[in-house]
Amino acid sequence: MMHRRSIYATVVLLISCVQSTHAFSSVSSQSARSAASLASSFNAKTQSTPLSLQYQRSLSIPKKSPTSLNAVEGDFDPDAIKNSVSAVQSGSIKARLRALYKFTRPHTIRGTILASFAGTTRALIDTPGAIATANWGALLPRAFIGMIALLLGNAFIVGINQIFDKDIDVLNKPFLPVASGEMSERVAWFAVLFSGIVGPAIVYNFFPMMLFKLYMLGWTLGMVYSVPPLRTKRNPLAAGLTIATVRGFLLNFGVYYAVKDAIGAPFGWSPKVSFIARFMTAFATVIAVTKDLPDIEGDKAYNISTLATKLGVSKIANGATVCLLLNYIHAILTGVLSKAGTFNVIPMVGGHAALAVMLLTRFKALEPEKLASIKTYYKHIWDLFYLEYFLYTLI
Repeated sequence: MMHRRSIYATVVLLISCVQSTHAFSSVSSQSARSAASLASSFNAKTQSTPLSLQYQRSLSIPKKSPTSLNAVEGDFDPDAIKNSVSAVQSGSIKARLRALYKFTRPHTIRGTILASFAGTTRALIDTPGAIATANWGALLPRAFIGMIALLLGNAFIVGINQIFDKDIDVLNKPFLPVASGEMSERVAWFAVLFSGIVGPAIVYNFFPMMLFKLYMLGWTLGMVYSVPPLRTKRNPLAAGLTIATVRGFLLNFGVYYAVKDAIGAPFGWSPKVSFIARFMTAFATVIAVTKDLPDIEGDKAYNISTLATKLGVSKIANGATVCLLLNYIHAILTGVLSKAGTFNVIPMVGGHAALAVMLLTRFKALEPEKLASIKTYYKHIWDLFYLEYFLYTLI
């Protein structure tokens, strides 16, 4: 019955989020923008897309000296991007490793690592005597192998997306290594195929068949998100469900199940794991929508239909903030209304109240017409996502 109540709660929460998004449809704004003018400065072969003069001015970036640093994640400076490409072409091993690191999308890696640590900690705490009696000599290597499999799965999904989204990324994310030329498509394909083969092989050989099936479900959903003919990212609903399922449910459930299996404890839908599964599924749904906020012009140019291209920045940001606020209210009420002793009240209620205040404070600082402000708003959503895993170990 616990898992049924969790499913019902998730459905109700997601419906509330959708209704909240539409409730803000009257909010005025359509701040479309892209990095095409910058991308064209280092990739003359790329076909350009006209942008509004207001948007091009909003991207004005102070020129750096020829000795400027290499481009990092989110860096739209054409000089820095050129420096990164030149460093790779010069044969620098460090530059190639830096390109590979960017290829894995570090912000998604952090989420995967935090989910692994938090899920492992939660499973051990929930199992009486597990920490004291665990065979750490066997458990730690198994945990390390599982982490490698998860990171390879993450690299496979984000890597194949960069290959098939190369032309779009030249407009929206010119700092990504495939779009900038730091990494050739041949090397990118090698990295994707390696990750896509070795990751499943690890899970198949070291973990139960149940986990292998879950892993391959996430692997498949991540692939069809980017690869034609399905390419589910072209449909806002399918894209949202894909990201919510993989990063919200499968990751958190899979890690918890794997640890329980490793320590020989039966799996059960405890109130805490039920809560994090539905909370993170709803949170990942919001990430699936807000990730398109900085990419409106590129998505329009390549006929990628997203809620951001349809509704504009202000409406999506308002709706996303309300959805996350409802998610935090749901967490607080879960802590207040649950049977005494089910949750630790201070982190469950006080912690989520603090994160809700942080959300509203950062939303108030959003300037929808400025690209830098939108990117900061989106980054703050990921920060809240990371912090939730910290709370998960305490609730």
